[in-house]
Amino acid sequence: MSAPETPEKLFGGKPRIYPMRFYGDPVLRRKAKALSVSDTLKVPGFEAQTVREVADTMLETMFEQRGVGLAAPQIGLSVRLFVAVEYEDDEEENEGQDEPLRSRVLREYVMLNPVIKPLDKKKDKSYQEGCLSIPGIYEEGVPRSKRVNISYTDLDGVQRTLEAEDYLARVFQHELDHLDGVLFLDRLPAEVTDDHRRDLLKIQQASKNFLAHLGAWEKEKHLRENL
Repeated sequence: MSAPETPEKLFGGKPRIYPMRFYGDPVLRRKAKALSVSDTLKVPGFEAQTVREVADTMLETMFEQRGVGLAAPQIGLSVRLFVAVEYEDDEEENEGQDEPLRSRVLREYVMLNPVIKPLDKKKDKSYQEGCLSIPGIYEEGVPRSKRVNISYTDLDGVQRTLEAEDYLARVFQHELDHLDGVLFLDRLPAEVTDDHRRDLLKIQQASKNFLAHLGAWEKEKHLRENL
């Protein structure tokens, strides 16, 4: 969660993984914009890339962080794109293992402009949720629809629709929230956030440090390009 000693170690070129954006970063509170498969995207701090390149790097970033989903705002890109995976078993039961997560992937999802329609009225609160942008904080009781229908565009530009239930439905809803500037703590009583105030302040400070490094790198890059 800490920022590197020099910006050059983190930014530039086409990265293997993206640095995460943390709680307190304004990009996590913006409503993301729709995108097209043919768009060229520029993650702040890096070269412009195709949507497919960004999606591939998002998946690598998610695996590196041992996650099940990652939305574009979490890498500083305010577009309506997220990636997610189904694993062979419960990732929570394997937390901390050295085994590469890719070896246990059943299916990968890359979704552009997703739209979710709940298929039941009753909300499920039985799963624990966390967030890669709020590291170390987990809570049960986040109300989510148990079954959903989700429509989206894939990387080939094909419009697709599928149904998901239980944990996968929760993952999709969590990631879609990110595209609307909503974090999972927002869906819990205010006192839950208050209970984590000290940890959240530390995460916010890490976010400020990261943005300061990004700003310094962009300033140096601009000066070099205009010499």
